[in-house]
Amino acid sequence: METTSDMPVAGVGSAFRRLYARAANPESIVPDAESTERVRTELRRVSPAEDTLDGLIDEAARWSVDAAQRFQAVGGLTDDTGHRLLVRRAALGWAPLGLMSGAWLQWLTSPGTADDPLFLRILGLYASDVGAGHPGASRGSAYLNLLRQLRASEYAVPLARLAGDARIGDTAFRLPALLLLMSRRPDDFCQELIGADLCLRTVGLAPPLALARQELWADWAVIDYSGARGGGPSPAEECRDIADALMKAGPQSAARVHRGFTWSLAALRSHAEALHDELRASLDPGYDMAELMRLRAREGSVYHHEVLLEDRPLSEWLKDCRDDPWPFLDVLARSKLVKPGRSGASRLVGGLVSERGPMFRVFSPDDLTIISRWIDALPAGGGAGARAAASTQAPFRQAPGRAPEPVAPDVPENEAAPGHGRRDLREAYHLLMGRTSSPELTNWALRYVKGWLARSRHRMDSGSVPLPREWKNEGLRSWLLTQHDRHGVQFEESTDVPLPSRETVVDDAVQTALLTLIDGSWLQGFTDYELASSEIGHSLFATYWDELGNGEATLNHPLIYREVLKEMDVDLPPTASQEFASWPGFRDASFELPVYWLCVGRFPRTFLPEVLGLNLAMELSGVGGTYRRAGMALREHGFSTRFVDIHNTIDNVATGHSAWAADAIDTLMSSLPDSPGPGGRSEAWERVRVGYRSLNPPDGFLARRAARRTRLAG
Repeated sequence: METTSDMPVAGVGSAFRRLYARAANPESIVPDAESTERVRTELRRVSPAEDTLDGLIDEAARWSVDAAQRFQAVGGLTDDTGHRLLVRRAALGWAPLGLMSGAWLQWLTSPGTADDPLFLRILGLYASDVGAGHPGASRGSAYLNLLRQLRASEYAVPLARLAGDARIGDTAFRLPALLLLMSRRPDDFCQELIGADLCLRTVGLAPPLALARQELWADWAVIDYSGARGGGPSPAEECRDIADALMKAGPQSAARVHRGFTWSLAALRSHAEALHDELRASLDPGYDMAELMRLRAREGSVYHHEVLLEDRPLSEWLKDCRDDPWPFLDVLARSKLVKPGRSGASRLVGGLVSERGPMFRVFSPDDLTIISRWIDALPAGGGAGARAAASTQAPFRQAPGRAPEPVAPDVPENEAAPGHGRRDLREAYHLLMGRTSSPELTNWALRYVKGWLARSRHRMDSGSVPLPREWKNEGLRSWLLTQHDRHGVQFEESTDVPLPSRETVVDDAVQTALLTLIDGSWLQGFTDYELASSEIGHSLFATYWDELGNGEATLNHPLIYREVLKEMDVDLPPTASQEFASWPGFRDASFELPVYWLCVGRFPRTFLPEVLGLNLAMELSGVGGTYRRAGMALREHGFSTRFVDIHNTIDNVATGHSAWAADAIDTLMSSLPDSPGPGGRSEAWERVRVGYRSLNPPDGFLARRAARRTRLAG
């Protein structure tokens, strides 16, 4: 597997960086068997907890307080400049976890568990973490703002980019990388993830951040993983209730919750200790200087072949710095470039880096602060030997190594699995109920989507789709109102049309159940952490969150629909069961569209324009007309109209899902260059229109042949 940057990293730590970057991808695939077993091996490295869950919670809370005090004590051992550098180093050292705070819950709710009260509570917990309905409101976004205040956010967006930040130690990626990986296999690690979540919420604010809390303005209540948001219940208490419910499932389930907690606490302790030792070591200005030279040596060694330091080319000294920078610092301290104890008089931070100097802009302002502190810490007035001794015999020359001996599972590139054998739609529907995937299933789903979109594109012209032929800068809100007016007129014109019979209403409700019981599944990809609070994705996550009732079973659309079915004397098996997909009352053709929903929802990046178009078509389809007529038919035969009534209100074109869907498209389109060709507005808008049509594609022989040929060609 390729590294995620050109940074020279190696070994186990490097593997965790790569894993972090790959697992951050919302379309990543974590193969089963070997990768899953490697994670379980890592979890088993920690001895099973003998204590009760209450005992573990008390232990984690005590450790958090004690560790925070230890970090605060380190901050009292340096001056203001040194303290600022400590805070920056601490914030960067915790960034891999802080920037994804809560991401491990991102896939625990699936189409198959969308009506399960326990998983709705988990989704509610996660919705609070991502700031449901608001862009840039996740806990990770608050941490990003902290890094920006410290001028340390250069590699923080997107999340995968953080793996290329050489300022962050390898061990910082171990815990978050494994949590991200487990989040991609929720069926295998649900209990462990809830145990880990409870541990992290118990710890609350990361202990290293105790250095910064009293000095920097930040949204600490959001960064603190135990902090409640919007006046809601304590997330730690809510997670504890969820953990208790899982443990009631049996001893094995309880043991897995305990293991997730104990493993996470051990990993937190290990990383915090390593970071604490690193901060103590960095109290010596020489430590920061040595680290700076190590990080910058590779690029510098390309130059300076003619510059000699103690009869050796500077380029050779810099090459050695990549492994051990201290000998070079000894030489540099004795050179004419440095005036020990007087950085202001030293050419290294003066003439050399001035506007007319040969090293102008080679070092950042923070780099120059580190160099100046090192020079000022060198003893002034001594001979060369004294200066060398002061430089090379620093009390904190190197932070003690605490590299664990974990096994870093590998996440391969998302390559299509070989072969594309036919899969029965009923079987596919059942397999797609969960979020855990395999290369073979992902390949099949990708082909199915491409085929469906080829069918949707077939003979598409300006009259095939009600969307405008071109997107205009004023956006879609005016067009949306026009469509709503048209729906209203169509409804009024249909009032004299006879209502369908009871048998027709029941049959339609039964066949439509394959869709309504997975309501919102085309948006399931936007539960992914970075997408859920993005400028485009925040409203899509909020829509999905609404479809599932905002965590409330009484508002959950699949459960409401099941109540209507029971009024019709139809009692279906659980949606995620094989019995449901095999139920003889469903016609085979009724699986086509729901399978498309389930497939396209797995590719929120690959098919973003198409998903946005589909979402608009779906949310607008019944508002003002179809829902009202469906309500009349249900009422005529004595059935509840709650399902269609609630959709007609929450999908409204002013403040509801239809409006959000239009706004998401406008956000995408306005961010693109107004040019033809790949990546431009014209191409993206055409894809949006295809996605809109994909809700109801042409059904003729030629259209289906286009779909079949595309699926086979891949």
